[in-house]
Amino acid sequence: MKKIYLLAFLCAIVLASNAQTKPTKKDTTYNPAYNDTIRIGSILIIKKNKKAKGDTTIIIATNIKKTNPKVSTNYLIFDIGFANFNDKTNYSTAGGYVVNKPGAPAFNASDLKLKAGKSININIWLFMQKYALVKNNVSLIYGLGMELNNYSFRSPISFKENGILPYSAGQQTNAPFVFRDSISFSKNKLAADYLTVPLMLNFSTTKKTGKGNFSASFGISAGYLYSQRNKQISNERGKKRNKGEYDLERFKISYIGDIGLGPVSLYGSYSPKSIFERSLDIKPFNIGLRFSKW
Repeated sequence: MKKIYLLAFLCAIVLASNAQTKPTKKDTTYNPAYNDTIRIGSILIIKKNKKAKGDTTIIIATNIKKTNPKVSTNYLIFDIGFANFNDKTNYSTAGGYVVNKPGAPAFNASDLKLKAGKSININIWLFMQKYALVKNNVSLIYGLGMELNNYSFRSPISFKENGILPYSAGQQTNAPFVFRDSISFSKNKLAADYLTVPLMLNFSTTKKTGKGNFSASFGISAGYLYSQRNKQISNERGKKRNKGEYDLERFKISYIGDIGLGPVSLYGSYSPKSIFERSLDIKPFNIGLRFSKW
């Protein structure tokens, strides 16, 4: 009985809806045979008048969703490449950050030389979104992800957050420093991880994404350093993973870009400012491959 009352109530609403707006052809539920429609929230009620004796049919559509054709979202984009940096440090004025051993050659740029094949950059973009500006040929790309950099050193250097200075008679410091260590390491890395937001302008040759689509993007990214650590392996000390504050800048701004064909792109980034807050003038750059559906 309640269903009959509900149907009668809906019929009354439809019969009273002659002044409602007629659906357009852009509506996925449009049909020329429908004369009137009324929408109540996510419910669409349509009256269909047949020429024969004015029969009336009620059609109810729920959960009607419309997508924005200008917006495309890509989740879990993966980058893998090489990490390196351009060392512009003036070691004669590096200050107390660099600790030299008495009688040994002064600490210099060769002490920070990297193992190119073992210095890795991995980026995991939680999402990237593309907003079409000119059809789908020119778009704005933005997103959020994690930028993971591992710098593998050739020389046996160590980074310390604070503590007893080497080559001194128990002198302590509360400031971070780097020095030549007394042992050799089979693995010696400085890891710097950032939470990063990219912003790029994208140019594409075709309207549709996917296979055969050539594209290029250029822009900037802003990163926040959330983790820094010196990872070392040696026979004398075993495995060490020392987390600390090694005087790295908390924020990083980089120029970024990628160029590709289909789902694989060549990406690159360069920071015009040192990743160290004081003393060392180290400007990092990355290059590698990006895998996504764009």
